Amino acid sequence: MGTTRTPRAKWIEEGLRALTAGGPDAVRIEALAQALGVSKGGFYGYFRNRDALLTEMLDTWEYEVAEGVIEQVESAGGDARTRLDRLFTLVAATVEGPVRGTTADMAVRDWARRDPDVAERLRHVDNRRMDYLRALFSDFCPDEDEVEVRCLIAVSVRIGNHLDAADNGKRSRAEVMEMIRQRLLA
Repeated sequence: MGTTRTPRAKWIEEGLRALTAGGPDAVRIEALAQALGVSKGGFYGYFRNRDALLTEMLDTWEYEVAEGVIEQVESAGGDARTRLDRLFTLVAATVEGPVRGTTADMAVRDWARRDPDVAERLRHVDNRRMDYLRALFSDFCPDEDEVEVRCLIAVSVRIGNHLDAADNGKRSRAEVMEMIRQRLLA
């Protein structure tokens, strides 16, 4: 009976999990193999080396948080407000995981502070997100300055919300987030 290989996607997912937990230095082949309960030999059936894995991890993250989200929003159609509402719902409901979620995003952002190639990938992803938002907001908001403000607010709230520990006065965080959503869609 032959052995079953651990799928490539599992190595990538585990690499992203390690990145999220401990940064790029935590992405070590031996540690990933141990976490997967396999020998590290299977790794080399998919990847030349650790750098190849890191590149595929970024490719996966980039697709999932940009193109994958956009495809999901666009697949159900609707006007720009409907698609923005769907986007906000999807992003708010994203379960934290090794690829999607604010934890993974923050891990890549932290990595980008120390690695110019990762910083360039992050800039590409953030620009893709902003371009998509611009296209949607521009559909019902004719003022270019207002479009840019709404885009930056949407992205900043997405990235910074979980970092903010402040109370929201008489309102819950969920209530304030809903108010932001309504204001952006107005």
